[in-house]
Amino acid sequence: MANVKRKNARTAMVLFTVVAGMIGLAFASVPLYRIFCQVTGLGGTPGVQANAPETATDIDFHVRFDANISPDLPWHFKPLQREMTLKLGEEKLAFFEATNDSDKTITGTATFNVTPLKVGQFFVKIDCFCFTEQVLHPGETVQMPVSFYVDPAIYEEVNTRDVNTITLSYTFYPQKDGEKVSAVAVSAAVGKKG
Repeated sequence: MANVKRKNARTAMVLFTVVAGMIGLAFASVPLYRIFCQVTGLGGTPGVQANAPETATDIDFHVRFDANISPDLPWHFKPLQREMTLKLGEEKLAFFEATNDSDKTITGTATFNVTPLKVGQFFVKIDCFCFTEQVLHPGETVQMPVSFYVDPAIYEEVNTRDVNTITLSYTFYPQKDGEKVSAVAVSAAVGKKG
């Protein structure tokens, strides 16, 4: 009888450990997926670097810009340029404009991704309005910059040599009171949908 109790206790302990491990893994999966997407560019998640390469190629490349807003955010949001031509490795600066059409101060968070998804790791942001929350007062209009480059390594990869145009897309969401939302976390979620 004592032997059966010991076996039952051991089985219960193993099951408890498995369940606790699964719960821990479930909570860790979102941050781990986010890091994985940032490192690999999976799901169109752009890379982030402090500086562009010192030299650019002579290869022309095109970047298109897309702006969207959540239906429950009373803002207008648009790119100030629809398309830009640059050399691979050349740092460029693009601007987006947002206007708060409501009579309240609203905080928004922008998510981002690039298409085609397979080139996410080659589109590299140096600085972006999407890295922080944006607070717009009633009727306020702001111009928000994004500094970026396209990594020349895009033409070294067999699967991406055929790409000569990337679309950078942003979607702004309202931030709920007291909610701390990471733009990178939301982008990972958008990348999974995309």
